[in-house]
Amino acid sequence: MSKKSPYKGPDRFTIAAKQAGYPARSVFKLEEIDRRVKLLRPGMSVLDLGASPGSWSLYAAQKIGRNGHLLAMDLKELETALPAQATFFTGDALSLSNEALQTYAPYDVVLSDMAPNTTGNRLGDQTRSFELFMRAVDVAIELLAEGGAFVGKIFMGEDLPLARAHVKKHFAEERLIRPEGTRSVSYELFCIGLLRRAKT
Repeated sequence: MSKKSPYKGPDRFTIAAKQAGYPARSVFKLEEIDRRVKLLRPGMSVLDLGASPGSWSLYAAQKIGRNGHLLAMDLKELETALPAQATFFTGDALSLSNEALQTYAPYDVVLSDMAPNTTGNRLGDQTRSFELFMRAVDVAIELLAEGGAFVGKIFMGEDLPLARAHVKKHFAEERLIRPEGTRSVSYELFCIGLLRRAKT
């Protein structure tokens, strides 16, 4: 008899997201991060890595407004329509050789809610999450404007100090946030870099 998945079934965040027109409950994680670190403002240029199903892109596009620009990328198509100030490309969001990533560079904010397909092997999942996170940070380091910000998902594990050190090297401020909307069974959190240092 298979174990019931702790992620199945809508909770209050899932229901609230659908009622607000967002495809996934993850929007409330970004909303809390935005509120706590004052991340997004009108007129900004934003890159959303691994954007599907689109909740983060939709929220960010609304916050940056008509004078802002958002580029969303994922290997999968979005499940939601984005406003005019947002552009979506299907492709590898982590490949710096992808010229599409340069569309609105340098960016004020780079977002990554990416996570590996989990296998149930916690150590293996943490390792893959760390690798994804580090690649996303490297994209941010390359494409962010001086003073820009990065938000990336990572699974808690033994590699977390290395991830934090990498962020601290390139940003004046580093923070960890586990939003209220994170499911209790999840070991994800968000590592945030604020004030991208000048490139040397």
